[in-house]
Amino acid sequence: MTRLVGWLLRIAGGLVLLVVLAVTIVYYLASRSLPDYGKTVTVAGLSAPVEIVRDTANVPHIFGQADADVFFGLGYAHAQDRLWQMITMRRTVQGRLSEVFGRRTLEIDTLLRRLGLYRRAQSSVGVQDARTLAALEAYAAGVNARLEEINRGSLGRGAPELFIFNQPIAPWQPADSIAMVKLMALQLSGHINEEVLRARVSLALEDRAGRIADILPEFPGQGVAALPDYASLVPGLPRYAEAPRGAPRDPLSPVPARGFAGASNAWAAAPSRSAAGGTLLANDPHLGFSAPTTWYLARLELSSGGVIGATIPGIPAVLSGRSAQLGWGLTSAYLDDQDILLEELSPADASEYRTPDGWEPFETRRAIVEVAGEAPVTITLRNSANGPVLPGTQYDLGTVTPPGHVAALSWTALEPEDTTMRAAIALMYASSVEEALGAVEYYVAPAQNLTLVDSETIALKMIGAMPRRDDAHQSRGRLPVFGYLPENRWQGRFPVTANPEFLAPRGGIVGNTNNKLLERPFPLHVSYAWGDTQRVFRWQRLMQNREVHTRDSFIEAQLDTVSFTARSLLPLIGRDLWFTGEAAPEGTPERLRQRALLLLAEWNGEMNEHLPEPLIYAAWLRALQDRLIRDDLGPLADTFSHVEPLFIERVYRDVDGASAWCDIRQSTATESCTDIARLALDDALVRIAERYGSQLESLRWGDAHQATHDHAALGEVPVLRYFVNIRQSTSGGDNTLMRGLTSGEDPDPFLNVHGAGYRGVYDFADPDSSVFVTATGQSGHFLSRHYDDLGQLWRRGEYVNMSLDPDLARAGAVGITVLRPSDS
Repeated sequence: MTRLVGWLLRIAGGLVLLVVLAVTIVYYLASRSLPDYGKTVTVAGLSAPVEIVRDTANVPHIFGQADADVFFGLGYAHAQDRLWQMITMRRTVQGRLSEVFGRRTLEIDTLLRRLGLYRRAQSSVGVQDARTLAALEAYAAGVNARLEEINRGSLGRGAPELFIFNQPIAPWQPADSIAMVKLMALQLSGHINEEVLRARVSLALEDRAGRIADILPEFPGQGVAALPDYASLVPGLPRYAEAPRGAPRDPLSPVPARGFAGASNAWAAAPSRSAAGGTLLANDPHLGFSAPTTWYLARLELSSGGVIGATIPGIPAVLSGRSAQLGWGLTSAYLDDQDILLEELSPADASEYRTPDGWEPFETRRAIVEVAGEAPVTITLRNSANGPVLPGTQYDLGTVTPPGHVAALSWTALEPEDTTMRAAIALMYASSVEEALGAVEYYVAPAQNLTLVDSETIALKMIGAMPRRDDAHQSRGRLPVFGYLPENRWQGRFPVTANPEFLAPRGGIVGNTNNKLLERPFPLHVSYAWGDTQRVFRWQRLMQNREVHTRDSFIEAQLDTVSFTARSLLPLIGRDLWFTGEAAPEGTPERLRQRALLLLAEWNGEMNEHLPEPLIYAAWLRALQDRLIRDDLGPLADTFSHVEPLFIERVYRDVDGASAWCDIRQSTATESCTDIARLALDDALVRIAERYGSQLESLRWGDAHQATHDHAALGEVPVLRYFVNIRQSTSGGDNTLMRGLTSGEDPDPFLNVHGAGYRGVYDFADPDSSVFVTATGQSGHFLSRHYDDLGQLWRRGEYVNMSLDPDLARAGAVGITVLRPSDS
């Protein structure tokens, strides 16, 4: 027995040693790719030495004698910290993820091949001006210098992920950077989803067409002419066309679900509204959370002066930031720059489609998609005069495409001579609002609202190509329509002067929360679908509550977590439930409901992570909307994964008879809206008890509303996910200025998955007091201390200094990298 125990101990000890040895080897190999920020490197492609000073937050301050050398340094720094992110984004836009991830990403690749974004990026290189092309070439040379250093020095393949997904890395090219911008356009585009959903709802509510305006309401402002129902536009479709249920959305997919196509806040104050007499600007663009975050902080010392702010690895430009003279910020414009055109196939030859002039052949190409571990897949790419043909499995297009037709996409980002990069580079050299407005005339896509400030002036301008539609367009761009009808085809673009612009407004404040900008008649309308109907009211109140603003008041607004939606909807849906009836016995559902109502009655609408009320409110509204629409829309109700505040308001104010939604059509009784509100609250409390517990006063919104900065490739790998994913308890919600958009998907519908990955506040009374922060950290290497260090500041609502003072950067530098030209 003693000998057996001894052998067991030896075996156990041996296994422990093997595990320790394996972990040590893995750590050693992974840590080899951690960059050394304090060394001198000899590289090819420089005209003079470049210095990369990394401040205490690991933000690189890049100094060189020529602008091309500075862009070289940015490419090198991006590749040092975010190589995996860059090559994964490049593979995505090229439609080559399946070479690494296998069949998992085949549908993503086939879509990107059909869109042809990378091919269009390649054709756009030749239309850039000399300055932009020089920046692109120098940036690519900097990335490639880092790749050469990795290969020469055996630096762990440059990123730990590359030990698992080992594939050759092609040199970076100028087209790759242009393709990154086009990929961002895809991530920020949601009008396809809106068109398809409106068509499906129109079919489902064919006998109640007037109710479409409830569930998909017009945004506040002057109304528009009524649209035809989809069945009359496109006959022959089933009323309840259910989309096939596929696998859950892959985190590697750049295609946004409905409601996730980008959001953001930006506002500015003129000197007359600033306590210190200088202009102010705040910006926080919203994207899906990831680890690392999309954004990367950097400072470039150009010939025109220093520029500092947020970049995206792969793109040689500060997209939101400031110089000493100018500040700029971006918000999603929600311009309707996409249309679905239904192309009728020739009955005699499916390779032809109907046009206004008869049958024409599709432009076709064959593409081979390599799939890891499997045989290659060959697909045929088809393009009509209206755009690329997309399969029915994408965007649920099959549910709204009649037999004998295919769906083609018209989209401004498909421009083959795209000068958006030229605008982004020129913006960094501008020194005034006037110069900046001139620079962005070349901007194409994705459409953005650009907020600008210089020392005296503030402005907001929508930038991006605005498609010109015919006055007689059948659906005004809101439903798929037949592509052979001339009135449905685009007729070029409007001139840049048609884009909305607000220059030096009299009130001294300008801003955008993705809300409706203005009311103009079609086709100059900009859009019928906007990203916000709620946050803007809270923003207006915070801006107008003060005669003058400061940097700190702008920060306070940026971090505000009071829900206008909660304050406006709860009195409506709970008006007949609060403080009614006698106290119910403890332990009964009625008593639990009364406790919940009491908590909500005394709540001020603040979506604070430490409070129980936000969770009760969110769960109640979610259950309420589902009860209102489920019997009318059936499975289509699943598409409405987030509460539509205007819909709830219309129902409970009985706007145009909208209270009809409260009656369950399949029951004999006639339910009132109060009945549905009570039942929904009971539903919500049951689900809360199952998931979080029944002690209402002990609930925490932050436990349900964790920010999920997950690694797209490794985030679901057992054990490893605890090292690569970053989770944080957060405040805010779907409709707060500090927006934390919830997932809307069971079993954790309140996870915070989309929000401000970057925050910046720029004060031109004292520019070096400006601040910024990202949601994770500068490094994409999970073993680096800079992988999540900024994330803790971000969660607490703190920032780091955004100074252009080189001495300040050097004083607390974590390292200084010197790049020397090889021929010096």
